[in-house]
Amino acid sequence: MGLTSPFLERIADSVLIADGGMGTLLHERGISFELSFDALCLDNREMVLAVHRDYINAGVDLIETNSFGANSIRLKNYGLEKKTRLINREAVRIARQAREEMGRDIFVAGAIGPTGRGMVLIDRPTYDEIYAAYCEQVEGLLEGGIDLFVIETFTNLKEIKIAIDAVRSLSRLPISAQMTFSYDGVTNQGVPASHIAKELNKYDVDLIGANCSVGPQPLLDVMSQFAENSNKPLSVMPNAGLPRYINGRYLYYASPDYFSSCGPEFVKYGVRLIGGCCGTTPEHIRKLADAIRTGKPAEKKSDFQPLYFSSVPDEGIETPVKFRNRFREKLGKEFVVSVEIDPPRGSNPQKILKGADYLAGLGVDALNVADSPMGRARMGALAVASLVRQTAGVEVILHLTCRDLNLMGLQSTVLGACALGIRNILAITGDPPSGDYPSVTAVYDVDSIGLLQIINSLNKGMGITGAKIGYPTDILAGAAVNPAPPDEKLEIDRLKRKIDCGAAYFMTQPIFDLDTLRSFIDKTASLDLTIVMGVLPLQSLRHALFLHNEIPGINIPEKIIKRIEKAGEKAAEEGIEIASEISIQCREYVSGIYYMPSFGRYETIGAILGRIGLTSTTKDT
Repeated sequence: MGLTSPFLERIADSVLIADGGMGTLLHERGISFELSFDALCLDNREMVLAVHRDYINAGVDLIETNSFGANSIRLKNYGLEKKTRLINREAVRIARQAREEMGRDIFVAGAIGPTGRGMVLIDRPTYDEIYAAYCEQVEGLLEGGIDLFVIETFTNLKEIKIAIDAVRSLSRLPISAQMTFSYDGVTNQGVPASHIAKELNKYDVDLIGANCSVGPQPLLDVMSQFAENSNKPLSVMPNAGLPRYINGRYLYYASPDYFSSCGPEFVKYGVRLIGGCCGTTPEHIRKLADAIRTGKPAEKKSDFQPLYFSSVPDEGIETPVKFRNRFREKLGKEFVVSVEIDPPRGSNPQKILKGADYLAGLGVDALNVADSPMGRARMGALAVASLVRQTAGVEVILHLTCRDLNLMGLQSTVLGACALGIRNILAITGDPPSGDYPSVTAVYDVDSIGLLQIINSLNKGMGITGAKIGYPTDILAGAAVNPAPPDEKLEIDRLKRKIDCGAAYFMTQPIFDLDTLRSFIDKTASLDLTIVMGVLPLQSLRHALFLHNEIPGINIPEKIIKRIEKAGEKAAEEGIEIASEISIQCREYVSGIYYMPSFGRYETIGAILGRIGLTSTTKDT
């Protein structure tokens, strides 16, 4: 069985939207017709990339590479013939980069146009010269990694056949073969569309059709003749109205409303790929997509946005669900309650998901998902966070440590979290590996400050190298703070740096000494910190002594240890009482509480919240 083509599978039962004019849009943005548009793939990648982004944002299913004239015969006019393969390869890479940045599942088509010399009377290239020129172009496009070929804007059957032969000598990728016609439905040699359709139907291509030439109305007649004289799927990419011929390219200036009005009519003739050519813009294509997908011209909608933009979802076909960040909305305005969930040691998440659902029922504002706490291997925090959010319908704060991932891994995880609807990340340097894997090498390419810089950069649409990533992320970043540090000056200095790098709130280790916390808050009053204080219900005397003596950053006053010791068998109940008292006393000077139930005993949090009446009604559904 041969390889299948996702593109051919798609057009078998749906109409795909292609992009619009490339050259005319580049000209509109300041590029002279005296220059090679194809050379911009080397000289001005960002401008070409921006055009691709704009078309993807308009809702297309396919973009064409900026390689229409990138054959050695045309490039020779600019002294660029030796860069033919490079230009074509880069054209594909730019298109693929745009696809990756925008996060859309679209096709990248390698655009191949005529040599511009196939019809001249003097010094006409031979068949072998034209064939060799196309083979070189095709090789470059294949090296870049296209999904299909669009061979377009040809006026001569012999030359388009040479281009098709060149492609087929090197590839079995799908081909859409398109020729141009005048207002009376014939080529510039006077060959009628009906004859062209019959001939193209014999060629080893997958779609046949027309592009450029004229506007939508005349091409409706051409498509009717193609439908009558061929059995292949059709493609059409009209210009935007009345033509003006400049330096080998046609310019047209019809409005987007007019252009899109013919879209549904093309579909009736069997058109499976429809886009635009010269003079069309992203707005033409956006309205065309609306018309095709709804069957009628549609009112203007907002541009396509990825799922991680926090706003109300649109009702458009191409717009995925968008999420709010209720934790962000409430933080600093109302008292928030968060509870930590530790990922399981094995592969079954049912226990923690049941606990998450229970806590969500209590009305907590967020659930913290720890990242292999204590340096011991557990289920991946990102996977658990996604499962918890889907199951419990409550905001999640993903703990992300610098221990296990290098710079690339950290950036990838932040991007993945955003795509999964997770808006909150707590940046943590992380405990060193211990316990299960004491010989494991920690990464620590950066510490928590460096991770905050990464998140801040991604929120601005920039990767760690400064390259644009397309849509920015929308992460509310938090960090840890120790109110009782061994080196207070160093802690405050790092605190300031974390704020500069985008930390919006700070979570503490469990606090048992409120006097120490108040003193630290007074010393940092000028920073106007948003603190969510850690509270941990003690379970036993042994538990209290372990935390006090073996866990860095936790200090339990002697009077609390004596209370737990005195409680004896009722130490767990006394721990709940102590946690309840701390929860009440801290409310006047912190923004929220971050509960850490020991040993997965989520019922202790229910008992505390029940005693103090501290609940929330915000549950993200």
